[in-house]
Order: sequence, then C-alpha cells, then structure tokens
Amino acid sequence: MENTRMYADSATAVPSPAPLPTDDPAPPGAAPASSSRRRLLWHLGEMALAMVAGMLLLAPLWELAGTALGVGGSLARPEVAALVMATNMTVGMTVAMRYRAHRWHAVGEMAAAMYVPFLLLFVPFRVGLIDADALLLGGHLLMIPAMVLVALRHRHEASAPVRRHRVMVALAHRWPAGLALLLTVDMWVDPSVLSPWTMLVLPGGYLVIGMARRTLGGRGVLATQLAGLAVWVALTLGAVLAGGRTADWLVAFGWLAHAGWDVAHHRDRRVVPRGYAEFCVVLDVALAAVMVLAILTSDA
Repeated sequence: MENTRMYADSATAVPSPAPLPTDDPAPPGAAPASSSRRRLLWHLGEMALAMVAGMLLLAPLWELAGTALGVGGSLARPEVAALVMATNMTVGMTVAMRYRAHRWHAVGEMAAAMYVPFLLLFVPFRVGLIDADALLLGGHLLMIPAMVLVALRHRHEASAPVRRHRVMVALAHRWPAGLALLLTVDMWVDPSVLSPWTMLVLPGGYLVIGMARRTLGGRGVLATQLAGLAVWVALTLGAVLAGGRTADWLVAFGWLAHAGWDVAHHRDRRVVPRGYAEFCVVLDVALAAVMVLAILTSDA
C-alpha cells in the first residue's frame, strides 16, 4: 500500500512523495536492512538538495543587503562568509525537515551540524594554521559526518504533527522544477550565452544515467539515445564552426530543443527518473530564455 500521511489542515490523506526516514522501525524480519539504508540515504540526499537550494536562494539576498547597507566588505571576510553560508544551508534544511515532520530538537541538532564544523576551524584559521580556502573546505568536509550522525540518531523517531497547506504540498511535489529555477537566478541578473560545448551535456546526461540505471536495454532505447547524441554533437560542431551571432542562436535553440526531449522522456517514464526529466525541462527552457534575452539585449 502506498505510504500516506494525514495532514492536519486537510480532510484527505495525501501521498507522501517518498518514504519518511522518521517512520517507526519495522518489526524484525519485516523489511530488509537495505530498506533502512535507502531511507537514510534518501533523507541525506534531501538535506543536501535543501541546503543547496538555501544557498542559491539566499546568497543573492545577502549580497544585495550587504551592498545596500554598506557592509559588503564585512560579509566577504572568511569567518563571516562561512557563517552566512551555514545560515543559508540551515534555512533550507529546516524547511525540508519540518516539511518531513521532523521534530524541532532534531532540526536543532542538524543546524548545529552546519555551524559547529566552521566554528571548530575558526581558531586554527585565526592563528594562521589554515587559510580561507581550507576553512571553507574543511568546514564542509566535517559537516558530512556530523549530518550522518544526526540522521542516524533520529532515523527511528516518531514524526511530529505538522500543518501543511495543500499549496505547499503541491509545491513540494514540484521540487525538481523549483531547484532548476533556483539554479538560473544569477543568470537572469546578468544574462549571457553559454559555450556551444555545454550542449554535449544534454544527451550525455541521459546516456550516463541510463547506463547507471541499466535502462538502455529496451527495444530501440539505446539507438534513440545515440541518435540524440548525434544531433546535439552536430549542433555543437555547427555552432563552433559558425561563431558569432549564429553560434549564439544555435546554442539557444539546442537547449530549447532539448526541452522537448525531456518532455517525451517525462511522459514515457523511460531511461531517467521523472524527477530528473522535470528538472531538465525547466532548466533547459529557463537557460534558453536567458540566452535569447542576452542575444536580443546585445543586439539592442
């Protein structure tokens, strides 16, 4: 039976988009250990995506606020930048964990896993034992085991009652599209045209994921993917050879055309997960629109 959760502000049971890592442990022998590991990995993956989303969404706001208040230099200091980054990740992580019905003390411990690694490295940084790059890299590396420990500690706790509006539920189910839009925020501020070689990522991603998931073995599937690779290789080479404005239009067209490829795979549920296809179609359309804007703006 599909896993469902009853929402406090809804009279109907809404399907959960994935097994909750906070579900009660199954009786002995009822479920393999691999199921618990998958839930744990899913939870950690969600946390990572939420943290990236928090950084992408909030970093531009910090920059704007720093410029407006005249404290941009202070925000650029390594210690301050590390704490700002930890705050951005914590905000994204908190939203995701509360949506998944984690209790506040678990959220607080995961937040500590964001801050403590940086705080531990402040002393060696201040005395000159490590530089700014080592501070940021070391903080992120220490953060990984800290997150795993917190996730292991709370993976079998009962979930807390959380009120969720139907609109929030719908938006949460469309998280791949939201993440794709977040990735293009900076480009809308300063639109530009991508290199023609970036178009090779479009068919390459499908082939790599298809090989990893072993979903290229169906009738005609591999041939279709190779045909797509040939098309976008031809577009790439054409753009490289043409150069100038023609190349810009070919790159924009290549990204936009790939959105149709994504839609077909999303509909057929073939080769890649539907979430990946949804992410790609939104990203492709958004980047194509940014590039068209850049071309038209430079023409003006």
